[in-house]
Formats: sequence, structure tokens, C-alpha cells
Amino acid sequence: MSYQKVFTKWQTNPEQFWLEAAQDIDWVKAPVKALNGKNAPVYEWFTDSLVNGCYNAVDRHVVAGRGDQVAIIHDSPVTGTKRAITYSELQENVARLAGALSAKGVKLGDRVIIYMPMVPEALEAMLACARIGAIHSVIFGGFAAAELAVRINDCTPKAIIAASCGIEPARVVAYKPLLDNAIEMAEHKPEFCIILQRPQTDAPMIPGRDFGWVEVQKNVAPADCVAVLGNHPAYILYTSGTTGAPKGVVRPTAGHLVALNWTMRAIYNVGVGDVFWAASDVGWVVGHSYICYAPLIAGCTTIIYEGKPVGTPDAAAFWRVIDEHKVRSFFTAPTALRAIKRDDPQGLSVGRHAMDNLQAIFLAGERADPDTIEWAQRHTGKPVFDHWWQTETGYAIAANPLGLGALPVKIGSPSVPMPGYDLQILDEGGHPVGTNILGAIVVKLPLPPGCLPTLWNAPDRFHKSYLAHFPGYYETGDAGFIDDDGYIYIMARTDDVINVAGHRLSTGAMEEVLAAHPDVAECAVVGISDTLKGQSPLGFICLNKGVTRPHAAIIAECVSLMREKIGPVADFKRALVIDRLPKTRSGKILRAIMVKLADQQPYKEPATIDDPAILDELREALQSIGLAGKAL
Repeated sequence: MSYQKVFTKWQTNPEQFWLEAAQDIDWVKAPVKALNGKNAPVYEWFTDSLVNGCYNAVDRHVVAGRGDQVAIIHDSPVTGTKRAITYSELQENVARLAGALSAKGVKLGDRVIIYMPMVPEALEAMLACARIGAIHSVIFGGFAAAELAVRINDCTPKAIIAASCGIEPARVVAYKPLLDNAIEMAEHKPEFCIILQRPQTDAPMIPGRDFGWVEVQKNVAPADCVAVLGNHPAYILYTSGTTGAPKGVVRPTAGHLVALNWTMRAIYNVGVGDVFWAASDVGWVVGHSYICYAPLIAGCTTIIYEGKPVGTPDAAAFWRVIDEHKVRSFFTAPTALRAIKRDDPQGLSVGRHAMDNLQAIFLAGERADPDTIEWAQRHTGKPVFDHWWQTETGYAIAANPLGLGALPVKIGSPSVPMPGYDLQILDEGGHPVGTNILGAIVVKLPLPPGCLPTLWNAPDRFHKSYLAHFPGYYETGDAGFIDDDGYIYIMARTDDVINVAGHRLSTGAMEEVLAAHPDVAECAVVGISDTLKGQSPLGFICLNKGVTRPHAAIIAECVSLMREKIGPVADFKRALVIDRLPKTRSGKILRAIMVKLADQQPYKEPATIDDPAILDELREALQSIGLAGKAL
């Protein structure tokens, strides 16, 4: 069935659409009613059902006779190891770990923090929690102790599952000292910790509180799957908040299962036995949805990659994994492709590996600039689809649905809304605007299954953050427009739309212009304070490897390009060439910090920053043009 027919079917009868999609899930008690709106504008899905997430991700494939199929491939260039785990082995491992948690008193509704690197045991820990109805909260491995302590206090875990260390290309990061410090700082104390000792670091254990991964599972009975209500939280995932306090996004079990399963065939065109790879981390929403749950629910083989796009060992790392493991659909962030392109602008590394099995590359996480998409398509010979979604939604809001028959690609757009998302563009007063007009992107309520119904222990904050500004709508926080063909364009976060002498301009559109310069590897544009015009754009430019031309000449060309493509109204006159952009560990550019630095405003260093040293580099660069800020 084509996209348009599927979308029309959803529009005609949304509840029936999702009840039909729910038939592909194995229920303990199947839902009779799809939508529960008794607490509108807070909506929930499949609340009359009983189900288990782990059973749908693991056990049902074994029951169906596919126990010998590989469920997980762990490919770790940083340790030089690879291993495969079948569905039968995964079932045994998960049931035994779940049994260990149960034996130590973890029960339905208890929280368990998971603080792990990119190893299969991280997925086993998530699934073990789902098996017994515990609510997991995965924290990015190596997160600072103070930030980990905040999350411990917020979700009050009964247990913490961690590893002794994570491994970066040039160093080993000891996790246990960070965990010990976090527990010491936190007001809430977990009853016990389970520690996976990795060969690279042997963590010291605290008697009575800490138990080894192997030791704790000895002589325990494997746990059976526990049926939970459809709206039971599968997990809490913390995302950054504008106040600096993390927001605990809650993911409801039933809607999560139904929606993710639907996306695997409809969007990514994969199913039983196919190899699916999301090059992300288990600490991020992509890791939850598309490393752990969705591929396993759909009966695919999922890849856990412990490495980087470049440097482990080179710019061919991703292409090697795709070739070696016969990946069918590949999902990564634009920033990863930009890193590869910067190291290998001619795409020479791509040709070293066959990608016959690969049908498409999917991008999400940051705006995918046209130049990067064109580079990837040119050198891989594969279609590259940008798609747009958020931690809060858990899967794509807009995409090009390969499984429904790919639509024409419009580079610069993540394509069209997926069923469940009634996208609209509003002005600042909450009024709909016409096509091709920039405004706030909102979703008419209710949100589809699997999206957050609330924030953990913070319903008022949920309402204020997402529902209050535009009553009747979910506020995405993104700005953009819809064209005459119904394609959505995400141009910036709402806060990144800048006002230059009364003209509202998209920093994303400016970044597209800079990225089109042949010497530019990646870039960012922010609006800084201007006493005359309110705001003025400032560009940050990273150059391709091997570029030796004078920086002043490149900047002059970029200024000229901006005048040609956007016009004098952009007032683009200043740019800096820098070695790297400040980013989160998931690859998002920290534009708000860049603005504060340039405007000489105090700021708090984000907990998610990839490398804090880059802020000092950026400050020095800004000082060279008379701008610089200071940290709090």
C-alpha cells in the first residue's frame, strides 16, 4: 500500500489504524480500545491491554523456531573483538539476569539505572528489566558523577547496573569511580549495584552493595515474563531541559511496541532475518528505539558498534561494518557522515567495501545539510533519507517511508509526516500560516502511540514544556515550513530563528549555504546580540582535511555566497574558521553555548558535552575578533 493510501487510512480512522497495527504484537490481553482520552489533553494508548516488552523482543522469536538466528552482533574495533548472540542465547542471558534482579527484590514498577558502554550486556540489562516489569533508565556511560547523582535522585532506583569501564579510541574511561562518587553525592541510595568487569579495567567492589555480573547470576532461577498494563512505563530517558534540570521522558510499553514494530517495515523496509544497524549509543533515544527494541521486536539482527566513524581505525570504519555484516538499512547522524567526509572528501574509503545488501542510509539527530547528503549518495550509490524525530516521540515524526514505496527525495527536507502526526505550522500567536512560511512546528493532539504521555514525577512541567504555549497542540520546539507538496522542512530550533532588523531568518538556511562551499566540512550559524539590528549572524566553519587556502579568502567567499543565496537582508559579514564545533556526545551542535560565549554571557557547561576543552578553543577564537564569554 502506498504512503498516501496509508496516511489517508490513518486520517479516516486513527484508532482503527493503530488497532490493526497492534495485531502484529503478541499480547497477554489484546487491546479492544486504542485511545484513552479521559485525561485530555494528556492521552494514552492501549490502556486496556496486558503485554510484555521482552517477550515481544526475544521470546516470541524463539517460540517461532528462530532461536538459532543471530539477534545481536557486537562489533568492537576499540577492543578488536566481535561476537554474535542468537535469540536463544539472548533469551537465556536475559532470563537469568532478570532472575538475579528478582532474587534481590526488584519487582514490577521498581527503577533500575543502567550505566553501560556499547556492549551486548547493556541490551540484556534493558530487556531483563522489561521482562519483570522494572522501569529502566539508561544513562550514557561515562556521564559525570554530579549529573548521574541528579538522575539517581530523580528516578530513585532500587539497583544500578554498570560496567567497570568504557573504551574510547585513545583511552579507557573508568566508570566505577564515577558511579561511586555519584552514589555518595546522591540523597537516594540504591540497594545494590551489579558490575560487569571488563578485561581493560577491574573495578574495586564495595562489599554488601556491589555484586559481579557473573557472581550475582549464579544459582538463580530464570525469570518468566511479567504481564504489564499497556501504559506501564517501559523506561525513563533523561533529556536536557531549558532550565538545566534534566527531563525524564516516560515511554509507555504498549504504544512503544506497536509503533516501533510498524516503523521497521514501513519506514526502514526490514523484517525477520534482516540486519539493521543504528550507529548510535544505548544512552540516547536512537539506541533505545533502534539498537535495542525495534530491531528485536521485528525479528532483525541488530548491531552494537563500539567505535567511532573515524579513527577506529579510519574513515572506512562504517563502510567496513556495512560490508562485513551485510547491513540492509543503516541509520546514523549527519554529524557522523560529516566527520567521514571531512577525513575523506573524495570518498576514496567507500570504494574499498561492497555494499550490495544496503538499500538505504537514514539520517536523524541534526539537520542534514544538502552537501553531506549529496556526498553520501554520490559515493555510496545509495539513497540517503533524512528523517526527523525527537527523544520525546521515540520514532520518526516525518520520514521517507521506504517500505511503502519511497517518495521523491527533496534534499533539505525529511519528507512527509508519518501516520499519527498531524503537523501544522503556527505563528507566534498560535495562528496557522500558509505554505512555505516559517513558523513553529506543532502536532495536533493526540500524539500517536509510543510518544511521551508525561515526564517522570513532573506532570506540571510536561504541560508547561509541551502543551501550554499552543493549546490543543504538542509544541515540538522546532521551526520550519511545509511546502506545496506537503513536505516538511526543519530549519532550526525555535530559539535558533534569529531576528535581524525585524526579519526572522533561519540559521539552518544559512548553514546550508556555508556547507555548500567546497572547502567546508561542517558549520554552524548563530545569532549574536547587535545594538543596531537586534541580532546579527555569526558563522563557524570547519574545513575539509587537506585545505591549505588562506582562511580570509574562504570566509570572503562564504560571505559572498550568503549574499547571493539569501541576500543582503541576512547581514552575514562575520565568520570564524575553527578546528571543531562544540557538540553533545550524540552529535548535536551546542548552539546556545556558542551564543553565550560570543555575547560574553555566563553559561553552565552542559553535562552532555563531548569534550569540554573545545569551549576554551572556541573562546580563544572568539577573542581574536573581539568576542568572548566566561563560564559560570
